[in-house]
Amino acid sequence: MAREQRRELMLAAATAMVAERGFAGVSTDAVAQAAGVSQPYVVQMFGSKAQLLAAVFERTSERVLAAFAAVPAGPRAEGAMSAAYMSLAQDGDLLRVLVHGLCAGTDPVIGPLARFVLTETVRLFQERTGSDLQTARDFLAHGMLINVLLVAAAPAHLHESALLEQLSRVTMGPALIDSWDAATPRA
Repeated sequence: MAREQRRELMLAAATAMVAERGFAGVSTDAVAQAAGVSQPYVVQMFGSKAQLLAAVFERTSERVLAAFAAVPAGPRAEGAMSAAYMSLAQDGDLLRVLVHGLCAGTDPVIGPLARFVLTETVRLFQERTGSDLQTARDFLAHGMLINVLLVAAAPAHLHESALLEQLSRVTMGPALIDSWDAATPRA
């Protein structure tokens, strides 16, 4: 297998682990085992666990920002930005990694990346839509609430609370809830 293919396997394994366990719950040993390589090879490829995890978050961030950057400016941009985010929300691992990264604000490597994602999202939204900062903030806040609901597995637990179901449906819309619910294993 080519070096780049192994690198992709390691990143995919680390992404799934970060999504499930958070950054602290990932070891280079576990990534190596999941990717079918040796632990020293993971370190050789990335330099350290911290650099591997930064690569995971950077890749996640790039996907998010690329989706927003692809939206053309104009009168339909706000709806297109929302649609781009909802498309990203179909990938539960992506959102979980994003949330874990945003919660790692004190990490010297991931923290600056997390802050960049937040500010770049606002910048792209304003640039594409021509909106003011409050509208951009509302877009970001709505997206973060979607993240929190999905990371908390709310769609799989709507039956637990009528209010949780109402909040989820008004925040995410039925299409995202149904797609997420269908893909979420039940305990």
